[in-house]
Amino acid sequence: MTLTQTLKRLSSNQFARNVGWLGGAELVQRVFRLATTVTLARVFTPEDYGMVSAIYTTFEFGNVLCLRGGIGAKVVQASDSELAIITNTSYWLNWLLCGAIALIQCALAYPIAQFYGSSELFLPICVLALSYLILPVFLVQSSLVERENRLHVRAWGSAAQTIVSNLIMVVLAALGWGVWAVVWAIVCSYPVWIFITYRNHDWRPRQDFNLNQWQDILRFGSQMLGVELLNRIRFNIDYLLVAHFLGLEVLGLYFFAFNAGLGISLSVIGSLTLAWYPHFCQVRTDLNQLKQRYFGSFKTILTIVVPIVLLQTSLAPLYVPIVFGPQWTSAIPILILICFSAIPIALSRANSQLLQTLDQIVIDLRWNVIFTVFFAVCIYFAVSGGITWVGITVLLTQAICVPFFTIWVIHYVFGWRS
Repeated sequence: MTLTQTLKRLSSNQFARNVGWLGGAELVQRVFRLATTVTLARVFTPEDYGMVSAIYTTFEFGNVLCLRGGIGAKVVQASDSELAIITNTSYWLNWLLCGAIALIQCALAYPIAQFYGSSELFLPICVLALSYLILPVFLVQSSLVERENRLHVRAWGSAAQTIVSNLIMVVLAALGWGVWAVVWAIVCSYPVWIFITYRNHDWRPRQDFNLNQWQDILRFGSQMLGVELLNRIRFNIDYLLVAHFLGLEVLGLYFFAFNAGLGISLSVIGSLTLAWYPHFCQVRTDLNQLKQRYFGSFKTILTIVVPIVLLQTSLAPLYVPIVFGPQWTSAIPILILICFSAIPIALSRANSQLLQTLDQIVIDLRWNVIFTVFFAVCIYFAVSGGITWVGITVLLTQAICVPFFTIWVIHYVFGWRS
Protein backbone atom coordinates (compact mmCIF):
# COMPACT_ATOMS: atom_id res chain seq x y z
CA MET A 1 0.00 0.00 0.00
CA THR A 2 1.42 3.37 -1.02
CA LEU A 3 1.76 6.30 1.39
CA THR A 4 -1.01 8.14 -0.46
CA GLN A 5 -3.37 5.18 -0.10
CA THR A 6 -2.51 4.81 3.57
CA LEU A 7 -3.23 8.47 4.27
CA LYS A 8 -6.48 8.26 2.31
CA ARG A 9 -7.59 5.21 4.31
CA LEU A 10 -6.76 6.87 7.62
CA SER A 11 -8.55 10.10 6.67
CA SER A 12 -11.73 8.13 5.94
CA ASN A 13 -11.62 6.39 9.33
CA GLN A 14 -13.56 8.28 12.01
CA PHE A 15 -11.54 6.83 14.88
CA ALA A 16 -8.25 7.72 13.19
CA ARG A 17 -9.50 11.26 12.55
CA ASN A 18 -10.59 11.59 16.18
CA VAL A 19 -7.24 10.38 17.45
CA GLY A 20 -5.54 12.76 15.02
CA TRP A 21 -7.54 15.74 16.28
CA LEU A 22 -7.03 14.76 19.90
CA GLY A 23 -3.35 14.10 19.33
CA GLY A 24 -2.85 17.45 17.58
CA ALA A 25 -4.64 19.29 20.35
CA GLU A 26 -2.61 17.38 22.92
CA LEU A 27 0.62 18.46 21.23
CA VAL A 28 -0.46 22.09 21.55
CA GLN A 29 -1.36 21.53 25.21
CA ARG A 30 1.96 19.88 25.99
CA VAL A 31 3.92 22.85 24.62
CA PHE A 32 2.09 25.22 26.95
CA ARG A 33 2.18 22.80 29.89
CA LEU A 34 5.92 22.37 29.43
CA ALA A 35 6.43 26.13 29.64
CA THR A 36 4.27 26.20 32.77
CA THR A 37 6.06 23.25 34.39
CA VAL A 38 9.44 24.85 33.72
CA THR A 39 8.25 28.16 35.19
CA LEU A 40 6.77 26.57 38.30
CA ALA A 41 9.80 24.31 38.80
CA ARG A 42 12.03 27.39 38.90
CA VAL A 43 9.67 29.55 40.97
CA PHE A 44 8.07 27.08 43.38
CA THR A 45 9.76 25.30 46.26
CA PRO A 46 9.07 21.61 47.00
CA GLU A 47 6.69 22.79 49.75
CA ASP A 48 4.81 24.91 47.20
CA TYR A 49 4.52 21.85 45.00
CA GLY A 50 3.15 19.96 47.98
CA MET A 51 0.41 22.57 48.37
CA VAL A 52 -0.35 22.44 44.63
CA SER A 53 -0.67 18.64 44.95
CA ALA A 54 -3.21 19.11 47.77
CA ILE A 55 -5.21 21.60 45.68
CA TYR A 56 -5.26 19.36 42.59
CA THR A 57 -6.20 16.32 44.68
CA THR A 58 -9.17 18.17 46.15
CA PHE A 59 -10.22 19.46 42.74
CA GLU A 60 -10.04 16.03 41.10
CA PHE A 61 -12.18 14.41 43.78
CA GLY A 62 -14.71 17.23 43.47
CA ASN A 63 -14.89 16.71 39.71
CA VAL A 64 -15.57 13.01 40.18
CA LEU A 65 -18.26 13.55 42.83
CA CYS A 66 -20.11 15.90 40.45
CA LEU A 67 -20.82 12.77 38.34
CA ARG A 68 -19.43 14.71 35.39
CA GLY A 69 -18.24 11.60 33.58
CA GLY A 70 -21.20 9.37 34.44
CA ILE A 71 -23.96 11.76 33.40
CA GLY A 72 -22.09 12.71 30.24
CA ALA A 73 -21.60 9.04 29.32
CA LYS A 74 -25.35 8.45 29.72
CA VAL A 75 -26.04 11.26 27.24
CA VAL A 76 -23.61 9.67 24.77
CA GLN A 77 -25.17 6.22 25.18
CA ALA A 78 -28.88 7.26 25.21
CA SER A 79 -31.20 6.18 22.39
CA ASP A 80 -32.55 8.83 20.02
CA SER A 81 -36.08 8.44 21.43
CA GLU A 82 -35.06 9.26 25.00
CA LEU A 83 -32.38 11.83 24.23
CA ALA A 84 -34.55 14.92 24.80
CA ILE A 85 -35.56 13.74 28.27
CA ILE A 86 -32.04 12.59 29.20
CA THR A 87 -30.42 15.88 28.19
CA ASN A 88 -32.92 18.07 30.02
CA THR A 89 -32.77 16.01 33.20
CA SER A 90 -28.98 15.83 33.00
CA TYR A 91 -28.81 19.63 32.83
CA TRP A 92 -30.75 20.09 36.08
CA LEU A 93 -28.97 17.21 37.80
CA ASN A 94 -25.66 18.85 36.96
CA TRP A 95 -26.76 22.05 38.70
CA LEU A 96 -27.94 20.20 41.81
CA LEU A 97 -24.84 18.03 42.10
CA CYS A 98 -22.28 20.72 41.26
CA GLY A 99 -23.90 23.18 43.66
CA ALA A 100 -23.86 20.59 46.43
CA ILE A 101 -20.22 19.67 45.81
CA ALA A 102 -19.22 23.36 45.88
CA LEU A 103 -20.83 23.76 49.31
CA ILE A 104 -19.36 20.52 50.62
CA GLN A 105 -15.85 21.47 49.48
CA CYS A 106 -16.10 24.80 51.29
CA ALA A 107 -17.30 23.01 54.42
CA LEU A 108 -14.38 20.55 54.24
CA ALA A 109 -11.73 23.14 53.38
CA TYR A 110 -10.61 23.59 56.99
CA PRO A 111 -10.30 19.84 57.79
CA ILE A 112 -8.40 19.33 54.52
CA ALA A 113 -6.00 22.14 55.42
CA GLN A 114 -5.49 20.58 58.86
CA PHE A 115 -4.81 17.17 57.32
CA TYR A 116 -2.01 18.63 55.22
CA GLY A 117 -0.77 20.72 58.14
CA SER A 118 -1.07 24.02 56.27
CA SER A 119 -3.71 26.60 57.19
CA GLU A 120 -2.82 28.50 54.00
CA LEU A 121 -4.77 25.91 52.00
CA PHE A 122 -8.16 26.84 53.49
CA LEU A 123 -9.04 29.88 51.36
CA PRO A 124 -7.66 28.55 48.03
CA ILE A 125 -9.76 25.38 48.40
CA CYS A 126 -12.87 27.48 49.06
CA VAL A 127 -12.27 29.69 46.02
CA LEU A 128 -11.60 26.61 43.88
CA ALA A 129 -15.21 25.53 44.53
CA LEU A 130 -16.37 28.31 42.17
CA SER A 131 -15.22 26.20 39.22
CA TYR A 132 -17.97 23.62 39.88
CA LEU A 133 -20.63 26.29 39.38
CA ILE A 134 -19.39 26.85 35.82
CA LEU A 135 -19.61 23.19 34.76
CA PRO A 136 -23.43 22.82 34.40
CA VAL A 137 -23.56 25.63 31.83
CA PHE A 138 -21.76 23.59 29.14
CA LEU A 139 -21.60 19.91 30.17
CA VAL A 140 -24.66 18.74 28.21
CA GLN A 141 -23.51 20.44 25.00
CA SER A 142 -20.06 18.91 25.45
CA SER A 143 -21.57 15.42 25.87
CA LEU A 144 -23.74 15.89 22.77
CA VAL A 145 -20.67 16.86 20.74
CA GLU A 146 -19.01 13.64 21.91
CA ARG A 147 -22.18 11.66 21.08
CA GLU A 148 -22.03 13.01 17.53
CA ASN A 149 -18.40 11.90 17.33
CA ARG A 150 -17.23 15.46 16.64
CA LEU A 151 -14.26 15.05 18.90
CA HIS A 152 -12.33 17.79 17.10
CA VAL A 153 -14.56 20.25 19.02
CA ARG A 154 -13.70 18.55 22.32
CA ALA A 155 -10.03 18.42 21.34
CA TRP A 156 -9.64 22.09 20.57
CA GLY A 157 -11.89 23.11 23.45
CA SER A 158 -9.53 21.30 25.78
CA ALA A 159 -6.53 22.86 24.04
CA ALA A 160 -8.00 26.36 24.30
CA GLN A 161 -8.70 25.93 28.00
CA THR A 162 -5.19 24.63 28.60
CA ILE A 163 -3.65 27.58 26.75
CA VAL A 164 -5.66 30.12 28.75
CA SER A 165 -5.08 28.28 32.04
CA ASN A 166 -1.34 27.96 31.56
CA LEU A 167 -0.92 31.57 30.46
CA ILE A 168 -2.73 32.74 33.58
CA MET A 169 -0.68 30.38 35.74
CA VAL A 170 2.68 31.44 34.31
CA VAL A 171 1.93 35.16 34.60
CA LEU A 172 0.61 34.94 38.16
CA ALA A 173 3.40 32.60 39.28
CA ALA A 174 6.02 34.96 37.83
CA LEU A 175 4.35 37.80 39.73
CA GLY A 176 4.75 35.87 42.98
CA TRP A 177 1.16 34.76 43.58
CA GLY A 178 2.27 31.30 44.71
CA VAL A 179 -0.45 28.63 44.85
CA TRP A 180 -3.07 31.27 44.01
CA ALA A 181 -1.68 31.19 40.46
CA VAL A 182 -2.94 27.60 40.18
CA VAL A 183 -6.35 28.34 41.73
CA TRP A 184 -7.19 31.33 39.55
CA ALA A 185 -5.88 29.55 36.45
CA ILE A 186 -8.39 26.73 37.02
CA VAL A 187 -11.36 28.98 37.82
CA CYS A 188 -10.80 31.58 35.09
CA SER A 189 -10.11 29.12 32.26
CA TYR A 190 -13.41 27.18 32.40
CA PRO A 191 -15.53 29.89 30.69
CA VAL A 192 -13.57 29.06 27.53
CA TRP A 193 -15.61 25.86 27.33
CA ILE A 194 -18.88 27.82 27.43
CA PHE A 195 -17.89 29.87 24.41
CA ILE A 196 -16.67 26.86 22.38
CA THR A 197 -19.55 24.48 23.14
CA TYR A 198 -22.23 27.13 22.58
CA ARG A 199 -20.66 28.00 19.24
CA ASN A 200 -20.60 24.34 18.15
CA HIS A 201 -23.92 22.97 19.44
CA ASP A 202 -27.39 24.51 19.42
CA TRP A 203 -28.84 22.53 22.33
CA ARG A 204 -30.26 24.79 25.04
CA PRO A 205 -32.06 23.79 28.27
CA ARG A 206 -35.81 24.06 28.51
CA GLN A 207 -37.07 26.62 30.97
CA ASP A 208 -39.13 24.16 33.03
CA PHE A 209 -37.43 22.28 35.83
CA ASN A 210 -38.02 18.54 35.72
CA LEU A 211 -36.11 15.40 36.59
CA ASN A 212 -37.75 12.75 34.42
CA GLN A 213 -35.82 9.45 34.46
CA TRP A 214 -33.41 10.85 37.01
CA GLN A 215 -33.20 7.43 38.68
CA ASP A 216 -31.89 5.82 35.49
CA ILE A 217 -29.33 8.57 34.97
CA LEU A 218 -28.13 8.49 38.57
CA ARG A 219 -28.03 4.68 38.60
CA PHE A 220 -25.78 4.73 35.54
CA GLY A 221 -23.84 7.72 36.83
CA SER A 222 -23.39 6.28 40.33
CA GLN A 223 -21.77 3.14 38.93
CA MET A 224 -19.51 5.35 36.83
CA LEU A 225 -18.89 7.43 39.95
CA GLY A 226 -17.70 4.36 41.80
CA VAL A 227 -15.21 3.49 39.06
CA GLU A 228 -13.96 7.07 38.65
CA LEU A 229 -13.76 7.63 42.39
CA LEU A 230 -11.70 4.49 42.86
CA ASN A 231 -9.45 5.58 39.97
CA ARG A 232 -8.94 8.93 41.67
CA ILE A 233 -8.22 7.24 44.98
CA ARG A 234 -5.53 5.14 43.33
CA PHE A 235 -4.05 8.19 41.63
CA ASN A 236 -4.00 10.13 44.89
CA ILE A 237 -3.59 7.63 47.73
CA ASP A 238 0.19 7.78 47.32
CA TYR A 239 0.06 11.59 47.61
CA LEU A 240 -2.02 11.40 50.78
CA LEU A 241 0.21 8.80 52.43
CA VAL A 242 3.44 10.54 51.41
CA ALA A 243 2.08 13.86 52.74
CA HIS A 244 0.94 12.30 56.02
CA PHE A 245 4.06 10.25 56.77
CA LEU A 246 6.84 12.15 55.01
CA GLY A 247 5.65 15.79 54.92
CA LEU A 248 4.79 18.41 52.31
CA GLU A 249 8.37 18.94 51.11
CA VAL A 250 8.85 15.25 50.23
CA LEU A 251 5.36 15.25 48.71
CA GLY A 252 6.42 18.17 46.51
CA LEU A 253 9.38 16.17 45.18
CA TYR A 254 7.19 13.13 44.55
CA PHE A 255 4.42 15.21 42.95
CA PHE A 256 6.95 16.82 40.61
CA ALA A 257 8.25 13.39 39.56
CA PHE A 258 4.72 12.11 39.00
CA ASN A 259 3.57 15.19 37.11
CA ALA A 260 6.70 15.57 34.97
CA GLY A 261 6.95 11.84 34.36
CA LEU A 262 3.40 10.63 33.85
CA GLY A 263 1.83 13.92 32.77
CA ILE A 264 2.57 13.51 29.05
CA SER A 265 1.48 9.87 28.96
CA LEU A 266 -1.71 10.49 30.92
CA SER A 267 -2.66 13.28 28.53
CA VAL A 268 -2.21 10.94 25.56
CA ILE A 269 -4.12 8.16 27.34
CA GLY A 270 -6.93 10.60 28.15
CA SER A 271 -7.21 11.48 24.47
CA LEU A 272 -7.31 7.81 23.49
CA THR A 273 -9.92 7.04 26.15
CA LEU A 274 -12.12 9.85 24.85
CA ALA A 275 -11.87 8.41 21.33
CA TRP A 276 -12.34 4.76 22.37
CA TYR A 277 -15.75 5.15 24.02
CA PRO A 278 -17.80 6.45 21.03
CA HIS A 279 -15.70 4.18 18.78
CA PHE A 280 -16.82 1.14 20.80
CA CYS A 281 -20.40 2.38 21.25
CA GLN A 282 -20.95 2.54 17.49
CA VAL A 283 -20.70 -1.28 17.25
CA ARG A 284 -21.89 -2.31 20.71
CA THR A 285 -24.51 -4.69 19.22
CA ASP A 286 -22.01 -6.41 16.91
CA LEU A 287 -19.64 -8.52 19.00
CA ASN A 288 -17.28 -9.32 16.13
CA GLN A 289 -16.74 -5.68 15.18
CA LEU A 290 -16.47 -4.72 18.84
CA LYS A 291 -13.79 -7.38 19.28
CA GLN A 292 -11.82 -5.95 16.35
CA ARG A 293 -12.01 -2.43 17.73
CA TYR A 294 -11.11 -3.52 21.26
CA PHE A 295 -8.05 -5.46 20.09
CA GLY A 296 -7.22 -2.48 17.90
CA SER A 297 -6.83 -0.49 21.13
CA PHE A 298 -3.90 -2.76 22.06
CA LYS A 299 -2.21 -1.88 18.78
CA THR A 300 -2.80 1.81 19.51
CA ILE A 301 -1.18 1.43 22.94
CA LEU A 302 1.77 -0.39 21.39
CA THR A 303 2.35 2.18 18.65
CA ILE A 304 1.64 5.38 20.60
CA VAL A 305 1.96 4.96 24.38
CA VAL A 306 4.93 2.57 24.53
CA PRO A 307 7.25 4.70 22.30
CA ILE A 308 6.43 7.82 24.35
CA VAL A 309 7.27 5.99 27.58
CA LEU A 310 10.53 4.59 26.23
CA LEU A 311 11.60 7.95 24.82
CA GLN A 312 10.81 9.83 28.00
CA THR A 313 12.49 7.36 30.36
CA SER A 314 15.65 7.18 28.26
CA LEU A 315 15.98 10.97 28.04
CA ALA A 316 14.94 11.83 31.61
CA PRO A 317 18.50 12.01 33.03
CA LEU A 318 19.35 14.54 30.31
CA TYR A 319 16.32 16.82 30.13
CA VAL A 320 15.25 17.07 33.80
CA PRO A 321 18.28 19.05 35.08
CA ILE A 322 18.45 21.14 31.89
CA VAL A 323 14.76 21.97 31.53
CA PHE A 324 13.55 22.01 35.15
CA GLY A 325 16.72 22.79 37.04
CA PRO A 326 19.38 20.74 38.94
CA GLN A 327 17.35 20.87 42.17
CA TRP A 328 15.00 18.21 40.73
CA THR A 329 17.74 15.69 39.79
CA SER A 330 16.92 13.53 42.83
CA ALA A 331 13.43 12.99 41.42
CA ILE A 332 14.66 11.28 38.22
CA PRO A 333 14.57 7.64 39.49
CA ILE A 334 10.97 8.08 40.70
CA LEU A 335 10.05 9.82 37.45
CA ILE A 336 11.33 6.86 35.41
CA LEU A 337 9.45 4.33 37.53
CA ILE A 338 6.21 6.28 37.33
CA CYS A 339 6.61 6.67 33.55
CA PHE A 340 6.47 2.92 32.96
CA SER A 341 3.15 2.63 34.82
CA ALA A 342 1.50 4.49 31.89
CA ILE A 343 1.40 1.24 29.88
CA PRO A 344 -0.82 -0.77 32.29
CA ILE A 345 -2.90 2.37 32.91
CA ALA A 346 -3.66 2.61 29.17
CA LEU A 347 -4.63 -1.07 29.12
CA SER A 348 -6.91 -0.54 32.11
CA ARG A 349 -8.66 2.39 30.40
CA ALA A 350 -9.39 0.25 27.31
CA ASN A 351 -10.95 -2.42 29.55
CA SER A 352 -13.11 0.17 31.29
CA GLN A 353 -14.38 1.63 28.02
CA LEU A 354 -15.29 -1.84 26.74
CA LEU A 355 -17.23 -2.78 29.90
CA GLN A 356 -18.91 0.63 29.98
CA THR A 357 -20.00 0.20 26.36
CA LEU A 358 -21.65 -3.13 27.19
CA ASP A 359 -23.42 -1.79 30.33
CA GLN A 360 -21.15 -3.95 32.47
CA ILE A 361 -19.93 -1.12 34.66
CA VAL A 362 -20.67 -3.17 37.79
CA ILE A 363 -17.90 -5.60 36.78
CA ASP A 364 -15.46 -2.74 36.35
CA LEU A 365 -16.60 -1.38 39.72
CA ARG A 366 -16.00 -4.68 41.52
CA TRP A 367 -12.57 -5.01 39.93
CA ASN A 368 -11.64 -1.46 40.93
CA VAL A 369 -12.72 -2.07 44.54
CA ILE A 370 -10.46 -5.13 44.80
CA PHE A 371 -7.54 -3.50 42.99
CA THR A 372 -7.77 -0.22 44.92
CA VAL A 373 -7.76 -1.95 48.31
CA PHE A 374 -4.76 -4.04 47.28
CA PHE A 375 -3.00 -0.97 45.84
CA ALA A 376 -3.61 1.12 48.98
CA VAL A 377 -2.32 -1.61 51.29
CA CYS A 378 0.84 -2.00 49.20
CA ILE A 379 1.49 1.76 49.19
CA TYR A 380 0.88 1.94 52.95
CA PHE A 381 3.67 -0.57 53.60
CA ALA A 382 5.94 0.91 50.93
CA VAL A 383 5.84 4.51 52.16
CA SER A 384 8.04 3.72 55.16
CA GLY A 385 10.87 2.95 52.73
CA GLY A 386 10.67 6.41 51.11
CA ILE A 387 9.31 7.73 47.84
CA THR A 388 11.51 5.47 45.69
CA TRP A 389 9.79 2.42 47.13
CA VAL A 390 6.44 4.12 46.60
CA GLY A 391 7.32 4.55 42.91
CA ILE A 392 8.39 0.89 42.62
CA THR A 393 5.14 -0.23 44.25
CA VAL A 394 2.99 1.93 41.97
CA LEU A 395 4.61 0.32 38.94
CA LEU A 396 4.65 -3.30 40.12
CA THR A 397 1.07 -3.46 41.39
CA GLN A 398 -0.29 -2.18 38.09
CA ALA A 399 2.08 -4.17 35.89
CA ILE A 400 1.07 -7.41 37.63
CA CYS A 401 -2.67 -6.92 38.25
CA VAL A 402 -3.91 -5.14 35.11
CA PRO A 403 -2.77 -7.79 32.57
CA PHE A 404 -4.50 -10.52 34.61
CA PHE A 405 -7.76 -8.57 34.58
CA THR A 406 -7.38 -7.89 30.85
CA ILE A 407 -7.17 -11.63 30.14
CA TRP A 408 -10.28 -12.19 32.25
CA VAL A 409 -12.19 -9.44 30.40
CA ILE A 410 -11.27 -10.92 27.01
CA HIS A 411 -12.58 -14.34 28.04
CA TYR A 412 -15.71 -12.91 29.64
CA VAL A 413 -16.74 -10.68 26.74
CA PHE A 414 -15.43 -12.52 23.69
CA GLY A 415 -14.69 -16.04 24.89
CA TRP A 416 -17.52 -17.18 27.12
CA ARG A 417 -20.11 -15.17 25.18
CA SER A 418 -19.12 -16.05 21.61
